[in-house]
Amino acid sequence: MKKLLTLFISIVLGYSTFAQQQNGTVSGEVTTREGSAAPYVTVGVKGSADGTLTNDKGHFRLTRLKPGTYTISVSAVNLTPQEQQVTVTAGKNTELNFVLDINTSQLQEVIVNSHSNRIKMDNPSQSLRLQEPLIEIPQNIQVVSTQALKEQQIISLSDGLIRNVSGAVRLEHWGDLYTNINMRGSQIQAFRNGFNVVSSFWGPLTEDMSFVDHIEFVKGPSGFMLSNGDPSGLYNVVTKKPTGETKGEVSFTTGSFNLYRATADLDGKLSKNGKLLYRLNLAAQKKKSFRANEFNDRYSVAPVLSYQVDDKTKITAEYIYQRANTSDVGSYYVFSPKGYAALPRNFSPLPPDLPTTKINDHSFTLNMQNQLSSNWKLTTQAAYYNYHQDGTSMWADTVAPDSRYIRNAGIWEAKSTMKLGQIFVNGKVTTGFITHKILAGVDAANKKYAADYAQTFALDTEDQMFDPQNPNNGTPSNGYPVYDRSQDLNTRAAAGFGIIDSKYSSLYIQDELGFLDNKLRLTLAGRYTYVKQASFGSEDEAKHFTPRVGVSYSINEQTSVYGLYDQAFVPQSGKLRTGTVKPLTGSNIEFGIKKDWADGKWNTTVSVYSITKNNELTSDPTAGPNEGLSIVFGKKRAKGIEFDLRGELLPGLDLTANYALTDSRIIEVAPGVTESTGMKKGDIVPAYAKHVANAWLTYKLRNGVLKNSGIAGGFTYYGDRHTNDTFIEGQQKLPTYFKLDGGLFWDNGKIRVAGNVFNILDKYLYSGSYYTYLSSYYYQAEAPRNFRLSVNYRF
Repeated sequence: MKKLLTLFISIVLGYSTFAQQQNGTVSGEVTTREGSAAPYVTVGVKGSADGTLTNDKGHFRLTRLKPGTYTISVSAVNLTPQEQQVTVTAGKNTELNFVLDINTSQLQEVIVNSHSNRIKMDNPSQSLRLQEPLIEIPQNIQVVSTQALKEQQIISLSDGLIRNVSGAVRLEHWGDLYTNINMRGSQIQAFRNGFNVVSSFWGPLTEDMSFVDHIEFVKGPSGFMLSNGDPSGLYNVVTKKPTGETKGEVSFTTGSFNLYRATADLDGKLSKNGKLLYRLNLAAQKKKSFRANEFNDRYSVAPVLSYQVDDKTKITAEYIYQRANTSDVGSYYVFSPKGYAALPRNFSPLPPDLPTTKINDHSFTLNMQNQLSSNWKLTTQAAYYNYHQDGTSMWADTVAPDSRYIRNAGIWEAKSTMKLGQIFVNGKVTTGFITHKILAGVDAANKKYAADYAQTFALDTEDQMFDPQNPNNGTPSNGYPVYDRSQDLNTRAAAGFGIIDSKYSSLYIQDELGFLDNKLRLTLAGRYTYVKQASFGSEDEAKHFTPRVGVSYSINEQTSVYGLYDQAFVPQSGKLRTGTVKPLTGSNIEFGIKKDWADGKWNTTVSVYSITKNNELTSDPTAGPNEGLSIVFGKKRAKGIEFDLRGELLPGLDLTANYALTDSRIIEVAPGVTESTGMKKGDIVPAYAKHVANAWLTYKLRNGVLKNSGIAGGFTYYGDRHTNDTFIEGQQKLPTYFKLDGGLFWDNGKIRVAGNVFNILDKYLYSGSYYTYLSSYYYQAEAPRNFRLSVNYRF
């Protein structure tokens, strides 16, 4: 693979060099009226599709221009375009500079809205708090853009999104309710607009893509965002905000399994002076399944208002409501003692009249940004999340050797509330020959989750068990459940150990020191966190300091190398015979190289890492069944290599491609653990795939009879998959996974028509594990070959 990649890059670079010898280039600098660099604004050739963005220093370069006279324009949101004429000579570069009539505060809005139609994004969102381009950050951060979501017809966060990021998998999932992404050996944290929105293992409700602008994946611990989370990383969903442009878009999508979906995105001004802006996103969907009795209906409403108080202060208020009405999520699971894929792909154990699952998900966020000066900015934001779910979750009580089993329907009523707050400041200071980029802030949260999942009901009787070989799709032999709701949810949740409460507050300080005209950057940072939590009947609190040290060096404007050491910690609940429970701690050592190619049109990232987790608890093998005692398990380590490529390789040709090699193993166990669990030093830690490779390519014709039409396609590959259970000799292993998707589109800038076919090869795809308690395999099948057709209209 390395040889093929080297050959591919050599061909592309050779083509680029030849083209530049025959043509000419135009380069220059764009600044604001204050003399500051204007990064990430559009520089284009009038009357042509050729164009680029300025880099973080305001520099731009237009290549492959044939000799002649051109009009070069610079444009951005709410900014009158500036134009200059220039004469291009073959084999030579012409310099051209622009000064924008815009100040530093207004420029921030320009940066936010400059990525709407690109696969490659160069800058993190403001909610990620970092004030530098991605190529300079000493960490692997991958961003999935709006354009990528649209091209791949992704309609929710759990719908094919992870193919865009190296090493991300969902080996076990909860349909379209919860995303639960695994990366670098364990489940990563879920964020939205910079807030950690995890209140339990199962949440939050997966976001509908109608109100999502882009998603940022941060690999490894991220002390600048959070320390009390898993050290494998996080993803940050960035929602759509007003741009200041008056525009809109409506779309309609239909497809297999009676999919009907409509969305609207309205963006504009509510005041003539442009200070009061709005954005409104609406979506409604009806969708059935390739399995009987399953459906997923939902809608969302997401209004946003922003008000520019003055040149320095802006306030943004955002409300998001999601409503989901779905069939029982447990119906996706198939149980069989005979192995994986033992039954037809469309097999379903779901009876027709089992109560549906209804979810109401509300969130409200208030954000204020204050540009204290040209070098200092203060951000304050608060959020309130309220989530209620009422439904059931199917499982199996017993599985007989002849494959018959008793279906169980457990109540799953849950409520979650979260109160979240942040205040942080970004600043720049120069001391002698050293520049300082300062980040300092305070985070606080109060999260409460209460769930009644203790009430269960057997749908089948022992003398009339459910027979998958001859399924009864009518009323179950034991009827349908009637749950006891005479007590309030909190009382029922407390009795069934269904309370998960968490409070935390933390202080973070970071200084990035820039040397040699900021070519060499040293990050020194630390976070102090206090956490108090109660879960599954026990309480715990912890105080912990986590340091962060990073080094990044720019070999040139297009290439940087970096190294990082960062820590995370997770409080644990449990009781020991002697001593006190310590937090689970984790550390990450990472090295990488980032490179922009072809004047920043596409980039690559290669990283290697090693993550160690310490002090993890497991059940005490010497304790009685009712003692509830734990012991310290030991250590686990995940190591790996990651490669990501994204951007425009050639005019009209975009590619997203990635590969990850992950190896996660137990490196230390406490005495007695092996005897009780079977796990020992050197064993593989389950819930990941050792080899993950993805690609998605689009090509749009820019000339000719078929101008504006194009082709798209991609694949997903999982090799050496490991399940959610430790592998036991004689068990079946999950086979290699390969999925091929592709389609055609036509896009003239106002209308886009796209049709994609998923699982083109019609493979029987699934994920699953072996459940020792039931002496049975369980798995979830994916859809057979299916299609989607969408029409978008922009106005």
